[in-house]
Amino acid sequence: MNETVETYDLRGLNCPLPVLRARKRLSGMEPGALLWVETTDPLAVIDIPAFCTESGHRLVETQSVSGGHRFLIGRGG
Repeated sequence: MNETVETYDLRGLNCPLPVLRARKRLSGMEPGALLWVETTDPLAVIDIPAFCTESGHRLVETQSVSGGHRFLIGRGG
């Protein structure tokens, strides 16, 4: 199975926009689909995991990258 993982570039946006945009994007995806979210907001390391927990999504991976972070989120059912 060749599953492409979308990347959603939210760099340059500050709290609460990364979470709000990620929520909207994930709502249009199939349960189980994966989405990389890229951010530069330092609060995203707190906000994105909390959003995943509250919304029933799965935080698969977190990466520190130059200037920010990447989060791999699995869409919840």
